[in-house]
Amino acid sequence: MKRFFLYLLTAIAVLNAAEAAAQVSFGESALFNDGWKFVQSDAEGASLVDYDDSRWSAVSLPHDWSVKGVLSPDNASCTGFLPAGIGWYRKHFSGRQFSSEKAYIYFEGVYNRSSVYLNGHLLGSRPSGYNSFMYDMTPYLNRTGDNVLAVRVDHSRIADSRWYSGSGIYRNVWTVKAGNTHFAQWGVGYESVSVTGKQAVIRVDAAIEGLSGVNAKIELALKDDKGVVVSRTSARAMDSQVLELKVRTPHRWDLDDPYLYTLEASIISSGKVLDKTEVSVGIRTLEFSADHGFALNGRCVKVKGVCLHHDAGVLGAVAPEKFIETRLRTLKSIGANAVRTSHNPQAPVFYDLCDRLGMLVMDEAFDEWEFNKKKWVEGWNVGKPSMDGTADYFEEWSERDVADMVRRDRNHPSIFLWSIGNEVDYPNDPYSHPILNGDGIDFTQPMSGGYRPSAPDAMRIGAIARRLAGVVRSVDTSRPVTGALAGVVMSNQTGYPEAVDVVGYNYTESRYDKDHARYPERIIYGSENSSDYAAWKAFRDRDFIFGQFIWTGADYLGESNEWPSRGFYSGLLDLANNIKPRGHFRAALWSEDPVCYIGTYPASKRDVRVYDAWDTWNYTDGQMIRVVCYTNAAKAHLLLDGKVIGEMQPFNDETGIIGWDVPYSAGTLKAEGFDEAGNKVSEYEIRSSVRPAALVAHADASDVNSGELIQIQVDIVDDFGNLVTLGDNEITCTIDGPATLLGLEAGNNTDMTSYTDNVHRAYRGRIKAYVEAGRNPGKITVKFTSPLIKGTEVEINSHRYTRTEDIVLSDPII
Repeated sequence: MKRFFLYLLTAIAVLNAAEAAAQVSFGESALFNDGWKFVQSDAEGASLVDYDDSRWSAVSLPHDWSVKGVLSPDNASCTGFLPAGIGWYRKHFSGRQFSSEKAYIYFEGVYNRSSVYLNGHLLGSRPSGYNSFMYDMTPYLNRTGDNVLAVRVDHSRIADSRWYSGSGIYRNVWTVKAGNTHFAQWGVGYESVSVTGKQAVIRVDAAIEGLSGVNAKIELALKDDKGVVVSRTSARAMDSQVLELKVRTPHRWDLDDPYLYTLEASIISSGKVLDKTEVSVGIRTLEFSADHGFALNGRCVKVKGVCLHHDAGVLGAVAPEKFIETRLRTLKSIGANAVRTSHNPQAPVFYDLCDRLGMLVMDEAFDEWEFNKKKWVEGWNVGKPSMDGTADYFEEWSERDVADMVRRDRNHPSIFLWSIGNEVDYPNDPYSHPILNGDGIDFTQPMSGGYRPSAPDAMRIGAIARRLAGVVRSVDTSRPVTGALAGVVMSNQTGYPEAVDVVGYNYTESRYDKDHARYPERIIYGSENSSDYAAWKAFRDRDFIFGQFIWTGADYLGESNEWPSRGFYSGLLDLANNIKPRGHFRAALWSEDPVCYIGTYPASKRDVRVYDAWDTWNYTDGQMIRVVCYTNAAKAHLLLDGKVIGEMQPFNDETGIIGWDVPYSAGTLKAEGFDEAGNKVSEYEIRSSVRPAALVAHADASDVNSGELIQIQVDIVDDFGNLVTLGDNEITCTIDGPATLLGLEAGNNTDMTSYTDNVHRAYRGRIKAYVEAGRNPGKITVKFTSPLIKGTEVEINSHRYTRTEDIVLSDPII
C-alpha cells in the first residue's frame, strides 16, 4: 500500500492590508493603487516620461477594463461576450517617498502579457496573467523628482482563455522599500519536522539578499494568538539557512478550528533591525493513503470540494476581499471544505481567507501546456473554435511560473495539494496514443475516434509532468503534487500518473474500482465532478476515494453557451453568491447540520434536473406539480397550510431526494424532516405570492471603513411580505453620501443588457448592489426604486480608515 505522509507548519500573510509585507517576505510595503491613468489602445510612446497622458481616464486599481465593456454577440463566447484588446496604464509619482536604499514594485496579477517601464526603462515583461511578480526600481528611480511608471497590457488575443479572464491590472499593486540587506522575495518557508500533542518541531528556511560584508544575525519569535512568545531562536545570518523552533503542546490548524500563530523574523546588525517580516503560522499534519484516503491531523476527512474561477460576476476579475469571504463562507455553510483554484493561481487574499476560515485548497498552475486548447467563440461546443492561448510561452516560462506559484503560496496551511495542470490529456485533443484503438480488456472499441499517428505523441505528457512535478518538489516537499486527468485510460500509458503523488480523475468515476485494483499504490480522488447523485455515491461509498471537487462552486463568466449567455451556469451559488437549488441539494449530501429544502416544477416537464428545482409556489390552480425535497433527514412529509398532502416517505438512496406529485393550491407549502425515531429535525417552507408591492433591502454592515465593500441584498415582496420569486422588476439604485456604486448583480445568466449603469432588472425576486465607501467619513444613504411599487433605502455609517495609504478605491460604474 502506498502512503504519502506529511507534517506541515506553514506561514501565511497577515490578513490586515497594513501587513502586506508578508506577501514578499521583506521590506516595508504600501499599496500603490491610486492616481493611475488608463487608455484602451496601443498608445505609441506611452512608456516615455514626457508622453502626454492628460486625456487619459483617471482610474484606481484594481481595474478590469473588459467587464466595463459592452456585451456583444460579436465578441467571443468563451470570455463571456465581453471585449479585450490592448491597454496602457501610467502613474506619476514623486521619488522623495523612497528614502530606503532599495525600491521595488510588486504586482499581484496583470492579465496579461504585461511590460512594465519606469521613466522609459523596461523593468521587465511577464506573459502570465495570473502569477504575481516584482521588479527592482532602484536603478532608474528619480529620488528627488517626478517619476512615471507605465504598464502595457496586451490582451489582443481576445479568445485566449476558455473562461472569462478580465483585462488589465486587476489585482493590487504594492511598493516595497528595503535596505540593501533584506529577506529574499518569498524567501521564508516553513516545514515541521514532527508534530505530536506534546511538541511541534518547526524547520524554518530563510534566504537573505545583500549580506556580503555584513555581520548580522537572524531572530525568530513565534507568538500565540494572544501575543505571547511560545518559541524563539537566533543564529548568525547567512545567504541561505535553516533554523528550528520547538512549540510545546501545539494548537493545530483545522477545518473547524483554523488556529494561527504569528511569526516575527528579523535581520539584526549591531543592534539595528535591517529587515523584519511578520506572518501568520498554521500547524497541521497531512496523510494520504491509497487505501484509506486523506487524514488531516490524524483524522480521516472526506474532501468535499468545489472548483472556482476567479471572477466576481458584475465586478469582473476585480474580486474584493469581502466578496470572496462571502462566497467562501456561503460554500462552507452548505458543507464544502475545500476549493480547487480552477485553473490558475488566485489573488493572495483568497488564500488568506481560506487559512482564516478553515478551507482546504488545491492550488493549480495551468489549464494548458505546450498546445492550446479549443476556445469556443460562438457558444460552448458550437462552430469553429479559436486556438489562441498561452502555449507560445509555455516552454520559456512554465518552470518559473510553477516555482513562483509554490514559493508565493507555500506558507498557507489551507493548501494541501499542488496541481500542475488541468485536462491537458484530452484524447486526440491534441495528443494521441495506440491505446485509443482499444486494449482488448477494458474496452474493445476505439475511443475518441481511435489512434491518430499524425497527432502529437501522448508520451510527451508524462515527460512534461515529470519536469513540472520536479520543479514543485524543488521548492516544497511538504505537500503532494497532483494533476487533473481528463483521459485516464490514455494517461495510464504515458507515465503521467506516476509523475505525480496523487492522481485526480475528472468525470471518470467509472475508473475508480478498475484502477484501484490495477494500480493498488495509486492515490485517487475526483478532481472534477458533476453535481449528479451518482458521482456523489461513487465518492461516498469508497474509502480509497478521498475527495471530489464539484464543477462548480459558483456560476462564472465565460465558457458561455450561444448568445444570450453571460457564462457557465453549473454553480452551487449564482453570480451574486446566492445559494441555488443544486447548492441546497449539495448541502443535503455534505452538511453535518440538519438540512431541508423544497423545490417545485410542473409534473409534466421531463427536462428538469431534480437538483435544479427552485423554491417557487406560484402555478395555476389544480395544475399537477412535482415537489422535491432535499434533506439529510431519514424521512419527510409535505404539508399545505398545515394539512398533510404528501405522505411520509423515507430518503431514497437511489435518487437522493424525496418527491411528491400534488395539485397546486395557493398557500404555505412546508416539508418537515424526521429522524428514524420520529423526531422532527428540520423544515422548510415556501409561500405563494401575489403582485409585487415593495422593495426590501438589507446591507451586510451598518458601519464600514473607507474603501470597504458594502453588499446590499434587495428583495421584491408582496403586500404580505412574501418574496415574489417571479419578480423581475427594473430597479434603480442611487446613492447620497461618500460612496460609489460598483455594480448591480441579479445572477441572471441570460440578461445581456448593460451592467455599467445604476439600473437593472431583478431575477427571481432579487438583486444585489455592490457599493464602496469613499475616502471621507459620513452617512451613506443607498436608495432603491422601481416603477409602481414602494421603494426602500439603507443607511450606512462610513468611518475614516487611519492608514489611508492602504485604502483600495475602485472605479465607479457611473
